[in-house]
Amino acid sequence: MTSITPTPINPARSKPIPAGLREKLLGAIRPEFRGDEVAFAVDDPIFGTTPCAVPGCSRATRTQGLCGAHYQRWQYFGRPDMSEFVATARLIGQRPRMPAGCVVDSCNFAASTRRLCHSHHYIWQQLGSPELPAGLALLKPLALDKRPTDCLVDGCPRWAQPHSDLCRPHQARWREHDRPPVEEFALTANDPRPLPPGERIIVTALPAHLRQEMQYTLQCRRDEAAGKTAPATVNAAVLLLATVGVTSMLERTEEQWRELAPNRTTARRDVIQLIIYGRRKLETLLGGVGWESEYPRDVWRLHNLGLSTTNAVLRFDGIPQPWLRELAKRWLRWRLSTGSSKSTCLLSTRSLTHFAAFLATHTPEVERLADVGRVVLERYLAHLRLMTASAQYQASFICALNTFFTAVRQHRWDTSLPTETLFFTGDYPKRPAMLPRALAEHIMAQVEDPANLDRWEHPAHQLTTLILMRCGLRITDALKLAFDCVVRDSENAPYLRYFNHKMKREALVPIDEELEQLISRQQQRVRQRWPGGVPVLFPRQMNNADGTRPTGSATYRAALYRWLACCDVRDEHGQPFHLTPHRWRHTLATRLINRDVPQEVVRRILDHDSPQMTAHYARLHDSTIRAHWEKARKVNISGDTVTLDPDGPLAEATWAKHRLSRATQALPNGYCGLPIQQSCPHANSCLTCPMFLTTAEFLPQHRHQRNELLQIISAAEARGQQRLAEMNRTVVTNLDTIIASLTEDSPDEGHSHAS
Repeated sequence: MTSITPTPINPARSKPIPAGLREKLLGAIRPEFRGDEVAFAVDDPIFGTTPCAVPGCSRATRTQGLCGAHYQRWQYFGRPDMSEFVATARLIGQRPRMPAGCVVDSCNFAASTRRLCHSHHYIWQQLGSPELPAGLALLKPLALDKRPTDCLVDGCPRWAQPHSDLCRPHQARWREHDRPPVEEFALTANDPRPLPPGERIIVTALPAHLRQEMQYTLQCRRDEAAGKTAPATVNAAVLLLATVGVTSMLERTEEQWRELAPNRTTARRDVIQLIIYGRRKLETLLGGVGWESEYPRDVWRLHNLGLSTTNAVLRFDGIPQPWLRELAKRWLRWRLSTGSSKSTCLLSTRSLTHFAAFLATHTPEVERLADVGRVVLERYLAHLRLMTASAQYQASFICALNTFFTAVRQHRWDTSLPTETLFFTGDYPKRPAMLPRALAEHIMAQVEDPANLDRWEHPAHQLTTLILMRCGLRITDALKLAFDCVVRDSENAPYLRYFNHKMKREALVPIDEELEQLISRQQQRVRQRWPGGVPVLFPRQMNNADGTRPTGSATYRAALYRWLACCDVRDEHGQPFHLTPHRWRHTLATRLINRDVPQEVVRRILDHDSPQMTAHYARLHDSTIRAHWEKARKVNISGDTVTLDPDGPLAEATWAKHRLSRATQALPNGYCGLPIQQSCPHANSCLTCPMFLTTAEFLPQHRHQRNELLQIISAAEARGQQRLAEMNRTVVTNLDTIIASLTEDSPDEGHSHAS
């Protein structure tokens, strides 16, 4: 590893270290991270890498699946078959082995490639690389003026390189040790071999305080266990900090650190991100976490409030009016405390910032909230109309601002707000009629094709797609499914349980057995990678050492676009088709409506909160039907009563499943209990199907069918068709059982059914 000469720090230009940071660092850094050189095991979950393919080797992979030492040995033996070499390779000893000599007679230089010294290997290449060992006869001893000196390392039998006191292997190791004095190196060359510099983290090049900051950064990285950080990245960050000449990571802002890596390689960006990560951890250590730390700031870091796992922030520095900035902070703190989503709060701050810029530019006479009257709002509406944004985006700004005024008035944060300061319904821009967003059936035929579904790169993404198409979940809800997301009702029917993040509540949707089996396979794959268990069904594959972070929406969308291109999905004009995951939700709703499923059932399947009166009336009508359905006695083909707890957690979802079956798979004598997502393999065999359900309201149909079957049996026996008679006798037996079970109701119940 090349030595690093730190850039001298100019005291006149450097900023002082924040007060109290030294003391907090000394108290926070644990002993295992205080050393100037830290080595981690190759299987370390954060700072480790893939181990060498040679069994028992504790070094990290460098090239061809081998560590640096074994890769050199593989080259030395002429690049034999890799599997054979891995099986027979000797482990790198604790003490370095003395280098082997060149195989050419009378040559005592250390062997390099193909067991030849560097000079003889060059001559061998010039001769056309003849086959070895037969080609050794063509290699003559080197013409030397005098015998070379021996290697200075005690016990080394090889000649030293020209103009050096060391043989080639020991000279390479001398460079790895930062070129110490040759005599000093010769005394320690036979000591146990340390890990290569690329597998160690060395912070000696940094000043004392910066060294502590980097040690604390490594400790936080290990404690969070969010993702891997290669030791080479840390060493590069040490080199950068040592060369820019700063006294602390806090001396520069995040933007200033990012300026050091514009359009650079991924490795350089990783280095900058590590420094920015350390800077944020130092800010947290210095200022603490929680509202006491974040509220006075003009840029709120949501991860310090426990509201985000990313680096999302709420910015108030774009609001120049102090009175408006303070009210905005108070409003956003209230919104976050009451459970508003991160995206809603980001839109709220954006709308207030836009309004504040309008006040500063177009209405400088507004100096306090009391000056914001209806006239100012009308001027702002005219200003909004000049925006190039869509009517929906403009309406979101108006809605957020109106909500802000309402909250100020409701909580009496500023009683000087005029009563006429509010927007009316007519102030919102007219939204154009939205075109249907459901996908055309020829598009769905392509994406639902089993051959195309098998083209997914990762089975987790394939399962996510099936859940989106068959259950109508939003992409965020699907990716954040809990690991144990399948529950069953009293009939042992499976349901998908998920958290509706938009409505902030749990919801259930019926699924079929095929989807349940695919979820079970995904759970098995997750258990194999994280045997200790994880909370989510779709953990992200990268930067997720403990498996707690779910796959991100951007990751799935990128995989979706690659899949669509691979499947060559095209529209009716033959052009490549682009779709968003949310359109599958619209498609499911459209399909259900087209199958005459009541709107209320669709609302419950999608877990909507619709304010429309039609949905309200549908809910009233549906609740009336459900009351009779719950009271009615339901039996299967064996005459067993099928019950449902109306107050149970699965009551709503089971009722929705029943309404789906009744609307789309209604039978003349009962209902089919098979989920709508699954097709029935039986033809006209309901009375022998275990999924068949019926109630007392169908008793006339059952009695009529029984009489017809008895006539069919008599005719079949007269013609000698015993098989036909036997099959129909089974149906008659089931009918007798069903009729007997249904007629066991009390007279009152029977009267209610008849009416």
